[in-house]
Amino acid sequence: MEPLSEKQIRSSFVNCTKGEATRLKLPLDFAELPWEDLDFLGWVDPGAPLRAHLVLPRANGPLGISLRVPAVGRTSAVKSSLCQMCLTGHASSGVSLLAAPLAGARGREGNTVGVYVCSDLACSLYLRGKRQPKLRSGRYEESLTLDERVARMTGNLDAFAAKVTAG
Repeated sequence: MEPLSEKQIRSSFVNCTKGEATRLKLPLDFAELPWEDLDFLGWVDPGAPLRAHLVLPRANGPLGISLRVPAVGRTSAVKSSLCQMCLTGHASSGVSLLAAPLAGARGREGNTVGVYVCSDLACSLYLRGKRQPKLRSGRYEESLTLDERVARMTGNLDAFAAKVTAG
């Protein structure tokens, strides 16, 4: 992913107000982000831990999606969960159901779409082995190449973004 400026990120959001986009906090490590290892930018808002944000690269400029993070609930150390974006297996606390208000009038009416995704939104780093999930049994083995796994995740992200932006 090409590095983005703060202005590019804030102006990319399609499902929140300009005021909300202005008030969101960028990742604490924004200046040190490993852009070359990222296929999208995702983070939990450090100023509002019940909000998360995705910024997807697009040919006509980045597409930002604001998400709601569920309040912390009880999770099992025995169960595991799978991220719907990168298909990384995690202990159940490593995957969260995030809800995105739909863009436009339907979102203002309260309509949302949800997705189970890595709680830290570091899917790109899990795919590349730069971050390891906390699973008792270790990482699942796949026969796909890195490029094929990235293409699958990008397709999953595109499908989710299409649901958020559908008129």
